[in-house]
Amino acid sequence: MHNKTFVVAAVGFGLVALSACGSTQGQDKADGKTVTLVSHDSWAVSKSVLADFEKRSGYKVRVLKDGDAGQAVNKAILTKDNPQGDVLFGVDNTLLSRALDNGLFQPYTAKGLDKVGARYQLDGKHRVTPVDYGDICVNYDKAYFSAHHLVPPQSYADLTKPAYKNLLVTENAATASPGLGFLLGSAARFGDQGWQDYWKKLKANGVKVVDGWEQAYYQEFSGSSEGKKAGGDRPLVVSYASSPPAEVIYAKKRPATAPTGVATGTCFRQIEFAGLLSNAQNPKGAKAFLDFLISREFQQDMPLNMYVYPVVAGAEVPADFTKYGPPARHPETMAPEKIAANRDQWVKTWTSLVLK
Repeated sequence: MHNKTFVVAAVGFGLVALSACGSTQGQDKADGKTVTLVSHDSWAVSKSVLADFEKRSGYKVRVLKDGDAGQAVNKAILTKDNPQGDVLFGVDNTLLSRALDNGLFQPYTAKGLDKVGARYQLDGKHRVTPVDYGDICVNYDKAYFSAHHLVPPQSYADLTKPAYKNLLVTENAATASPGLGFLLGSAARFGDQGWQDYWKKLKANGVKVVDGWEQAYYQEFSGSSEGKKAGGDRPLVVSYASSPPAEVIYAKKRPATAPTGVATGTCFRQIEFAGLLSNAQNPKGAKAFLDFLISREFQQDMPLNMYVYPVVAGAEVPADFTKYGPPARHPETMAPEKIAANRDQWVKTWTSLVLK
């Protein structure tokens, strides 16, 4: 999903966020013993969990990070005849049709897929494996709203009210998956025509658009720990329902409650997938890795690493995560077919309405 996690903060807590050469620097990716994972920047896994997979499978994992999910998918499409790796992780339901229509993946039914809920399995041909889900939602800075004696917004419509003028920052729908998810959520809420009028109102109410999640959350948003340091002055940001627990868990001095909240009426459900890349040099290793991604061990390791929910039935979620970052009860959703039919034109129209 996306840049959506708190990897920088997490590194000091026993997690591993592998970069260009991953854990196998200097090893030939085509040697048959290495599985190369291509991912967005938010990939993270506990060292012990990854080491256990490597020991049991006999493969070493090499990780290549390619920016935001949109960037990673676009680059994978451009290089599909000679892919950078064997598995792509991080394509979500907002971009899934683009990946499938471009023949990015080859079919594989991962072991354990029968334990993944049917609502997450959006491709009947099994070209992708569901790995996690979460909700894109507006987050708010509790201290700001308390100090200004202002009730935080709770719905899409609230964000257009004069009381919230010049308070919201969002990501570019053309370059960042949270921004695209927020656009799709508004289209689901207001309909094929109504969403355009909605964005005209948001623009008139001073919405600020930046390129990606890290800039929005860590620089512009006044409620995040990094945003405070950077002098962020926007108390509303498009982020995730799972952002508040990270502000608690990784705080230098743990607060009793999360300093940020979620506008629960502004959420869009996001599902992330991984797939075996067409022309992968190590398809056998890639299949083993896809099996690993929906194993109970990895699924239970995910929440406090990548701040997403597991898709495997029975996978336990840490209490802190569910306490401070429960999934939205009634998120907006959209059928993959509708996203495929409208996404590119909606983004083009959105760009014309909001950025010009």
